[in-house]
Amino acid sequence: MTEMKKNSAVEKVKTSTEENPVIEIVKTLATAFILAIGIRTLVAEARYIPSSSMEPTLEINDRLIIEKVSYRFKTPQRGDVVVFSPTDKLKEQNFKDAFIKRVIGLPGETVEVKGEKVYVNGKALREKYIEEAPEYTYGPVTVPQGQYLVLGDNRNNSYDSHYWGFVPRENLIGRAIVRFWPIKRLGSLDETPLYQEN
Repeated sequence: MTEMKKNSAVEKVKTSTEENPVIEIVKTLATAFILAIGIRTLVAEARYIPSSSMEPTLEINDRLIIEKVSYRFKTPQRGDVVVFSPTDKLKEQNFKDAFIKRVIGLPGETVEVKGEKVYVNGKALREKYIEEAPEYTYGPVTVPQGQYLVLGDNRNNSYDSHYWGFVPRENLIGRAIVRFWPIKRLGSLDETPLYQEN
């Protein structure tokens, strides 16, 4: 009699587990969803390029991986291609979507654009990645502490810091590291700006 009760209890456990495969699937999907959101929020996410402001480095509809971890441990560097949420000045103009530009001026540095070159602290940058030399003048301006001056690689067709100012560190979402689409242009992005040799 005791053996029958034991067998009956085992059957009930088996039956209750077997009757809930939908719950198991829902649990698995919920866990996967939470992990995906966590990874997208904290580690990395995919983005696409909607404009020509970063040509020739990035073309319209390029797909990128944006990593979000490194800036927790180190500061952004000149040449980093960064994604950032709109600054207060951009929000005043009703911009809501993230921007992507290249870091040129670091906190405390003086930046000037003249004679078709960008100067940082009086030294011209050698920039192999731009579409064409800038045809405008700008500055000199000193980048405030905790902020960055960013420019598009398509210098003459980019709505960037020389129009609306600096990007606060807290607005940075992450750094673009890899283009994964289109396949023929698969690869890493950055080519760090160098000072011209005098």
